[in-house]
Amino acid sequence: MGTLGKAIYTVGFWIRETGQALDRLGCRLQGNYYFQEQLSRHRTLMNVFDKAPIVDRDAFVAPSASVIGDVQVGRSSSIWYGCVLRGDVNSISIGSGTNIQDNSLVHVAKSNLSGKVLPTIIGSNVTVGHSAVLHGCTVEDEAFVGLGATLLDGVYVEKHAMVAAGALVRQNTRIPCGEVWGGNPAKFLRKLTEEEMTFISQSALNYTNLAQVHAAENAKSFDEIELETMLRKKFARRDEEYDSMLGVVRETPPELILPDNIIPDKAPKAA
Repeated sequence: MGTLGKAIYTVGFWIRETGQALDRLGCRLQGNYYFQEQLSRHRTLMNVFDKAPIVDRDAFVAPSASVIGDVQVGRSSSIWYGCVLRGDVNSISIGSGTNIQDNSLVHVAKSNLSGKVLPTIIGSNVTVGHSAVLHGCTVEDEAFVGLGATLLDGVYVEKHAMVAAGALVRQNTRIPCGEVWGGNPAKFLRKLTEEEMTFISQSALNYTNLAQVHAAENAKSFDEIELETMLRKKFARRDEEYDSMLGVVRETPPELILPDNIIPDKAPKAA
């Protein structure tokens, strides 16, 4: 940094310090009635020392999610609101087209009772339901983990397998391909049907499409959001029957049209 750069940096430091000093002075003058607002330190992507998340540019990570440390998120995958992926003492890997739904926790272990410490590996086109907990386990491609399920260290879920909602899968359990496991502790329940296998693939595709909509919405500026709010208010009051009597045709602005790829009836069928 040259002399000019140092001078600009010093001036900026003085201005920031002056602002903080004025804020403290104002709080003292207000006495017992002051309100001090704390700046949120939430970071969607956060390093841990030299461990940095690697997120594909086509993936969606919700603003309220936390992706920390040695975590890789593949193409078209989605990490939804309130999720925590913490790869501090080991690594987390997520393939392409996978969705980790709201409030889920993906973590790893540095040590455990069995002495078998593994990273968490989640394959491609996997659906992980809301509030699930995955800890030091492996989930292969096109598997399904239900809402509120818990997978402990060393669990291995094979391709096209399903963990039922609320299940607790004990350490080092292997769930074979095409089977449904559920309960506490989780046990084999039955075989998956062809319709259920198709549903797993379609579920991953639906979330990939829906993530694109949420990514676009989160990227909008304040002015764009205000304009859409005004348009929604305007078109919410229209009466189609009255318009037809007057011969008036009102076209819905493209900003308010839901994309075809997230409407179930129009969604392309999975191969």
